[in-house]
Amino acid sequence: MGLVRAVGVRDGGAALPHGFWAAVRVWLEKPQVANRRLCGAAIEVEGTVALGEGGEESSSFAAVWGSEEQGERVASAGAAELGRLWREVCAQLSPEHGRLPPPVTPWAWPDPRAELRAVLRTLLPRARPAGPPAPPMKELAVQDVYNGTVTFLPLEENSEGKYKIKKCNIYQIQLVYIKDEEWSVSVVAPFPEDWFSDGIAYPKLAWLENELLSKLAKWSVEQKPSEFKSTLSLISVAKYSKVYQDLKEKYKEMVKVWPEVTDPEKFVYEDVAIATYLLESTIMPGDTHLFPDTDWLIGNHSDELTPWIPVIAARSSYSCRYFVLPCCFFDFYGKYSRRQSKKTQYREYLDFVAQVGFVCGFNVEEDCLRIPSTKRVSLIGKSRTYPPAEHALIDKQITQYINTHQTCALLMCNRKVACNHKDHSDVCKEASSELPENETKTAGTIWMPGFQPREKVEQIRNCASLPRDFVDDVVLSVANLLLNAASQNSCSDMRDGNTNTWNQGESLSLKEVAEHLHKETLKRLKSEYGGLQTLLKNNHQVFEVLNGRVHIRDWRKEKPSRKTKPEVKRRLSAEAFKTRLCWFFIHHPDGCSLPSESCPYAHGTEELRQSQKIKKKKNIQ
Repeated sequence: MGLVRAVGVRDGGAALPHGFWAAVRVWLEKPQVANRRLCGAAIEVEGTVALGEGGEESSSFAAVWGSEEQGERVASAGAAELGRLWREVCAQLSPEHGRLPPPVTPWAWPDPRAELRAVLRTLLPRARPAGPPAPPMKELAVQDVYNGTVTFLPLEENSEGKYKIKKCNIYQIQLVYIKDEEWSVSVVAPFPEDWFSDGIAYPKLAWLENELLSKLAKWSVEQKPSEFKSTLSLISVAKYSKVYQDLKEKYKEMVKVWPEVTDPEKFVYEDVAIATYLLESTIMPGDTHLFPDTDWLIGNHSDELTPWIPVIAARSSYSCRYFVLPCCFFDFYGKYSRRQSKKTQYREYLDFVAQVGFVCGFNVEEDCLRIPSTKRVSLIGKSRTYPPAEHALIDKQITQYINTHQTCALLMCNRKVACNHKDHSDVCKEASSELPENETKTAGTIWMPGFQPREKVEQIRNCASLPRDFVDDVVLSVANLLLNAASQNSCSDMRDGNTNTWNQGESLSLKEVAEHLHKETLKRLKSEYGGLQTLLKNNHQVFEVLNGRVHIRDWRKEKPSRKTKPEVKRRLSAEAFKTRLCWFFIHHPDGCSLPSESCPYAHGTEELRQSQKIKKKKNIQ
């Protein structure tokens, strides 16, 4: 028996042993969170099995293959498969393999009728940048809850379709109680000298010791229940992995320059034409924007339309379904206002959009996409909760729900009345009586007259659209204010013979800077998001704003990033080099603090370079 490593854990919150099994479940279902060379695992079948003679399976069983319609037939087939596989495994665990850890040594088990939980999973490797894709690998995990062990048995399929244990790569995770609040989590490998690392599903033993074990120990005592489901809970992870890798391989060249890798006539111009067609109109929630012949309505970052998508789907046709990926928080009428402080804003908004789906008569399902975004929870309405004959009743229910939310929105806007999500019905009933009759009924074509879609051209209010002359005047005024505050110190240094001192200026608070600006200037800045602070941060060549204080940026102190920049960022930095004039070279009394060859900005017009990005655009045109 080879002990790879054991780590001690302290359980001050009574998380163990349940936390240990929750951590094991994460490793079973989502191994990619620890092993980045995997894209997931498919749990094919699981159930309880007996360790007695014959290894017969018990009736407690769960199969996750196939669809719900297959029902008992799938469960029966899965039970038979698990039982057959378990008998094959037990036959290979003979007494001469005395180094195997319990409970996979049958003769060491005190009760032949005792049950273990077996989980058959398929490990799904990620696509490799070079070479053929690695094949999926099957593995049988045997959980002994009573003794706190889970044993992983790698399986190899022979030409006859039978599975053989790959004994060299068997490993076991153990939880041991020591005393008081002290526990131990360990990894055991029976044959460490024969361990074979394929670099994907089975890394080196050092990885089990340093990476997996530390993560399992951490997860075991973490009591952080997620507000969301695990990723891809509604679809087959195996199918998703295959399709994702195929598409990734198919479109990998798109990250390069368009004209050099694909036909722009086909890809660029066609996509631009489609997007242009979809944008020449604005979708308004109403009878004129229904889709009776559409199977799916998909809302991806649909913003103001997000809560309307279930409504549009419900009223388009009985067979219309929807998929929505909420991002920005909007109600039917405008910005969504929080109603519950016990939830995160994101979780509360998801619950609201889900409630809209329920009111519209959908069986709403939730899933988490595997995308690099913090807003990755999707809501899906595939089936209805009512028969087609009750369509009129549901439509009336939808109308009442929308009107209720419109009333609450108007109250909060005009009278600043907080509308509690739990008991807002009384407030809304009271308010509805104050509205004109035509605003409490569904209009013939527009369902909510007060709905305001986003303007086709959004107003930019982050100081980026301010006139250049105005911005330049503010920048020069603030810079002179900081420089003049330190001019006395600079002069004394010059009298002392220190001619190498570059005037760095003084630091002033944003409030102090604002007090020296003209009132009309401040009034104009207040109409922008962030005001003065945003303008100064936008001009990062000149200023540095830290903790509410404004400083002149000293480029001599700028350190290169420790992390290696991605290729795209490096290319963009190279393209921008010397494409703008150096503000300090022109305006600072001491000039630029950097020599010309070190400054990323041009010291004079003779050093200016044309942006390579601009050249590209001209060539394409």
